[in-house]
Amino acid sequence: MRLPFRSVPARCARLVHRFPWHWLIAALVAADGYLFLRPLWQAIGSQGLLQTLQIRDGAGVAAFLDSGGIAQMSRLMLGLGVQVMAVGLLYRARIAWTITLLLLAAVGTVSLWHGQGHFGLLAYTAVLAGALIGYWRHFDRASLTAGSLFAALSVLSLLVYAVFGVLYLGEEFSPPVRDPVTALYFSIVSMSTVGYGDIGPKTDAARLFTISIIILGITVFATSISAVAGPLIGGNIRRLMHGRKPRTMRKNHIILAGLGPLAESLYGALRQRGHDVTVIVPSAEGHPYPADADVLAGDASETGVLLQAGAAHARYVLALRQDDAENAFIVMAGREAGGPDTKLVALANSPQHLAKIRRVNPDILISPQALGSEILARTLSGESIDEALITRLLFGEKTPDPA
Repeated sequence: MRLPFRSVPARCARLVHRFPWHWLIAALVAADGYLFLRPLWQAIGSQGLLQTLQIRDGAGVAAFLDSGGIAQMSRLMLGLGVQVMAVGLLYRARIAWTITLLLLAAVGTVSLWHGQGHFGLLAYTAVLAGALIGYWRHFDRASLTAGSLFAALSVLSLLVYAVFGVLYLGEEFSPPVRDPVTALYFSIVSMSTVGYGDIGPKTDAARLFTISIIILGITVFATSISAVAGPLIGGNIRRLMHGRKPRTMRKNHIILAGLGPLAESLYGALRQRGHDVTVIVPSAEGHPYPADADVLAGDASETGVLLQAGAAHARYVLALRQDDAENAFIVMAGREAGGPDTKLVALANSPQHLAKIRRVNPDILISPQALGSEILARTLSGESIDEALITRLLFGEKTPDPA
């Protein structure tokens, strides 16, 4: 007996699915940031940083901002922000995906504004944004590293805004602010809402600017703390409650409900292929799955348990219990809890129950016993075995009697 090899299209599909697209997209995003910054790097390389930015002392800030320095600083912050967020994309973080899209929109707007010579970068940025949107399912994790990058980028951007603004309005403070160190001091004091009172605004413009620093400081610090402390504290709480670190976000994953040799072997095969798997077991104690597995204790035939397992965002719900009646109930619960793209897979342990399980209308119905008995019978009888026959038997389809 000679079983056919896996077809070439199936092999290609498997390679495409396992390809680390988030690495490629992160590299392309970093390249976009470099291309956006290249004119500024070239100017700095030929003239030097201070000559390029036209800043020689604190008094020169106003002249710098009035002579197009805002555009140069915006380019610098946007380009560096894109490259920093590329690191977050390596961790498949949703927050990095969101911030990157916003930054790419800003890069595209700046490139469109400049017009001639920047349309190539605009087209590249637009295609890259489309790729990010098309592969949004790959970026579904809450990452502490990405949250830290977002926090650092937000605080740094606010500091740049505050320091340059204070230097620009330096004469409108009492006493006047004329050097970067004093501007940095006043910015941090205002952002943190400490307010020592040794430096204060004396005009309406300076007061409004100080108000903007205070409001933005509160917003940035609150958002940054939630982005960093949220995954950290949440993971520690879950680790204390469950004795392990579960998945922080369940999306585009596979839910496996069952115990036994088939379920255990399938779990290992799916994890080797890079799939995210959430396992539902009756009890958290004594299950055979690895310690780092995303295991949820509960009754998989209950809609609430499937919702907790993320069935609304799951790709597949696998009912692989050793009781066919339980598998049928899991399919019915999965029909209520699953999303529009969720596929329901049911196991028929006994060939006599195939017709009954079909009544609950699973998307895929598998019958390993029917497959094994038929293959053995055909092998002993010297009959041919092909891929179509294996597919029909594995998925519980009726096979015509041999002639």
